[in-house]
Parts: sequence; structure tokens; C-alpha cells
Amino acid sequence: MRRFLDVVVAAAGLLILSPLLAVLAIAVKLSSAGPVLHRGERVGRGGKLFKLYKLRSMRTGQAGPAITPAGDPRVTALGAWLRRTKLDELPQLMNILAGDMSLVGPRPEAARYVAMYDDEQRRILSVRPGMTSPASLRYRSEEAQLVGDDWERLYVERIMPAKVCVDLDYIDHRTLVSDLRVILGTVAVLFR
Repeated sequence: MRRFLDVVVAAAGLLILSPLLAVLAIAVKLSSAGPVLHRGERVGRGGKLFKLYKLRSMRTGQAGPAITPAGDPRVTALGAWLRRTKLDELPQLMNILAGDMSLVGPRPEAARYVAMYDDEQRRILSVRPGMTSPASLRYRSEEAQLVGDDWERLYVERIMPAKVCVDLDYIDHRTLVSDLRVILGTVAVLFR
């Protein structure tokens, strides 16, 4: 049932949002050189790697960490707005249709950070990652917390384990009703 709802909602979302996605794609293309979509490698269900789609929010050709700290100079002006509004994540509806993701589930992580999971944390890989999750609602302003020279250590030692804990609790108690609550919570946050 969950997969059926994912496909129906993702297909309808892409159809309804296609005019907005077209405008955003043009804006990304005009704002800086490079492709419209960013394809970041993430770890999905069962540890399978997949390409996560996002509207590109950074300048191309600049190496850097998989996580974006506050004030990252790679982020374009348009990209900062896309990231703040979470509109950069709309292309993940294609990941849902492809079966790599679900509407609700733990947010997918880069392989470098998944390699740091202990056995209990690896349980998070037992389900499809989601476009939204309870942890992504709780840590919506995560980027703003990643400041200073030790921002990555802060992420690895505090934020990442806390997010995994929230998402493991979600996995242990999830229902279609709880998924609906997370979706409605995400919509409410986006329109705030």
C-alpha cells in the first residue's frame, strides 16, 4: 500500500508541479553555469547506492564536503533560497517513481557518513529513504547549526546520531497515519 501511494502521489506531484519545476529549472540555468540537476550519490535501502536528484544550488567545479555548513561559499544566491524553501528537493519525486525513495522515510545519507553507523544505526537501511522524515522536520535548520571550524565533528558526533535515533523510532512505529502526519507537518513547515 505504501509503495502504491508513493507512486500515485509522486506522479501527481510531478504533473501538478511541472510548471513550477520548469520555472525553477530555467532560473537555475540562468543563475550560474552548470546542469539544472545535481545528482548526489546516496545510500538507500539495503545499502544500495543511488543518485539523489536535486535542483542544483551550488556552483559547479568546486570540491567540498557532502554536507553543507552555514555560509558555504559554493552555494549560489538562488541556491540559498531553494535550500531554505526546500524547493531544491522537488526532483526527488523522480527518485520515488524509480523506487529508490519513498515519500516518508529516513533521509538518505552519503556513503562516507553511513560507514560511521554502528550496527543499531544500520537498521535505518532496512527501509527506503524518504523525501521527508520526522528527523528532517526536527532538524530543518541543520545547516545553520553547522558553524565554526569543527562543524563536521559536530555533525558526526551529535546531529547525525540524534537524527538516526529519531528516524529509528519512526521505523519502529510507522504507520500510514504517521506518514500522513509527517507529510502534513512538512507541508505546514514549507508554507510557514
